[in-house]
Amino acid sequence: MAEAVRLVKKYPNRRLYDTRTSAYITLADVKELVLKHEEFQVVDAKSGEDLTRSILLQIILDEESGGQPMFSSDVLSQLIRFYGNAMQGMMGSYLQRNIELFNELQKRMQDPSQALYGGNSKASQDLWNQFMNFQAPAMQSLITAYVEQSRNMFLQMQQQLQNQTRNMFSGFGFPGFTPPQAAPKEGAKEEPGGEKKG
Repeated sequence: MAEAVRLVKKYPNRRLYDTRTSAYITLADVKELVLKHEEFQVVDAKSGEDLTRSILLQIILDEESGGQPMFSSDVLSQLIRFYGNAMQGMMGSYLQRNIELFNELQKRMQDPSQALYGGNSKASQDLWNQFMNFQAPAMQSLITAYVEQSRNMFLQMQQQLQNQTRNMFSGFGFPGFTPPQAAPKEGAKEEPGGEKKG
């Protein structure tokens, strides 16, 4: 039988209480749960409100304030601009798919070295670093190709949406709006002035 999701309660004094171990824990302990792929949920002890996302964001903020941040100011600014934008929902799923792809790629590369040297050994880390340094151009090329493919798909989807919108409103006379030209009927003959005759 699968274990129930681990429940962590947050009290008004900002302390986190792990109901499985019956002990108070820190954000560092919650981060360890994430790293171990343990399913957990953080709830407000009083209201029962789900606080998991806000705790995870707090961990990310702590990590970003450390020595090697993952996101530049430019990337964070771009993300902020997506809030309230019509594309906000799409951006979330796009990022999720890309992170899943990156995880899969990383796992495929790590598995063989872990089988030889063990999970987190120094030799495994050194080999992984050497491999990444050696493969950086190939990895960059692979990721660039994927991003370009995603960009092209996005542009195609945008074009389709514009075409559908044009077709929907082609019967209305809007100033400055030119309806799309209808395709000539099959079997229509061209008149000397370049016009089709049906």
